[in-house]
Amino acid sequence: MYDIVIIGAGVSGCACARELSRYDAKILVVDKEEDACCGTSKANSAIVHAGFDAAEGSLMADLNVKGNLMMPGLAKDLDIPYVQNGSIVCSLSKDDHDNLMALYNRGIANGVKELQILNSEEAHKLEPNLSDQVYEVLYAPTGGIIDPFLLTIAMAENACANGAQFQFDTEVEDLIFSEDTWTIKTNQGDIRTKYVVNAAGVYADKLHNKVSSKNIHITPRRGDYVLLDKTAGDHVKTTVFMLPSKLGKGILVSPTVHNNLLVGPTAVDIEDTEGTNTTADGLNDVIEKSALTVKNIPYRSVITSFAGLRAHEDNHEFVIGFAEGAENFVDAAGIESPGLTSAPAIGDMVASLLAEKASLKKKDNFIEKREGILNPAELSDEDRSKLIKEKPEYGQIICRCESISEGEIMDAINRPVGAKSLDGVKRRVRAGMGRCQGGFCSPRVMEILARELNKDITEITKRGGKSKVLLGKNKEWR
Repeated sequence: MYDIVIIGAGVSGCACARELSRYDAKILVVDKEEDACCGTSKANSAIVHAGFDAAEGSLMADLNVKGNLMMPGLAKDLDIPYVQNGSIVCSLSKDDHDNLMALYNRGIANGVKELQILNSEEAHKLEPNLSDQVYEVLYAPTGGIIDPFLLTIAMAENACANGAQFQFDTEVEDLIFSEDTWTIKTNQGDIRTKYVVNAAGVYADKLHNKVSSKNIHITPRRGDYVLLDKTAGDHVKTTVFMLPSKLGKGILVSPTVHNNLLVGPTAVDIEDTEGTNTTADGLNDVIEKSALTVKNIPYRSVITSFAGLRAHEDNHEFVIGFAEGAENFVDAAGIESPGLTSAPAIGDMVASLLAEKASLKKKDNFIEKREGILNPAELSDEDRSKLIKEKPEYGQIICRCESISEGEIMDAINRPVGAKSLDGVKRRVRAGMGRCQGGFCSPRVMEILARELNKDITEITKRGGKSKVLLGKNKEWR
């Protein structure tokens, strides 16, 4: 019997888990995938939005600005990379001035600090590779970039360190409330709890509608992205947006915290909640529209493309709070952009609601900080030599593109909420994230996974489930 079960181990669910782990409560996080950060949270723009886009007075706007302010401190506590690189929104003609000013005024009303309107000359001085068509820009110095994988996983690890439990490969099939207790029926058996938090991403409406007297509807909105090599990482310094439309913020061009260049996303509403395939039309759209704001993007340096799904709620608003007609059931639904930015504030809001309703008491021994995976490349030559002497695995480079050692991969596997697949390792330490996209290092990473997890190598998967890489052995080496 649990006090709280959180459904969904994406960035919102893990933020809720971390904040709730501040209290004396028995907490379980369940997810249908094999790891944290396997849904919307793993395929997004990695942007910490300043907060000028969401409608004034909306919950989305409020939590965006709060999350933006919380992010630098959170990143420091969780020992993950964060860069406040600023963002700009480009208008392409004088006719767009009123729309750009509307965005500026909305940002001021939402409480965004340091917003500026820059003319073409000022904008090109800030970003020399802006398109010649750019007429003026809205500049928000408080915008930033982060690693969405590490943010989600770090919050999961920190929640785990504070007593929260995680159960993966667990798909919710039904929810039944009786005598002040929820019975969550899953493919792994029944789970009983006093409170439920619904943070199920594109599936959140389905769970909500099973229990609430007031339905919500979420549309999976697919976005195609293109990722360029580190040789292109300094093509822009800030995150460059187009003026937003009714479908979103348009195609952006942004550096990443790992010095790549990210371009995208498109915005295509689909019905398939698993439809994360890229399309030729989508990728062509990314390439064509990005040229409107940024010139000479070196697309010959593309190393991969991918697509993610945003959980677009019909009213384009976060749905957070106790579900109508459903006792002790809290939604964290409709979490689309700026959901990544808002996640720390969403976690705080959900935890506050449940703490008040359930009369939870805060712990005296909450562990605020989490130490990240050791990166030998950040050590001095002397300290690195000492480390390798003590543990030679840190001197054995497995992923040459990203210079990732065997020791780092072992750490990724053996940490709380550790990696169990190739993608799990990749999200934690970037083995396979470089130019060759795992073409050379994957066999060795699989061997390390098999050894550390005490499994046969044929059991190792790319991303859990049926995604096996090897089907069997046709030859044994002697």
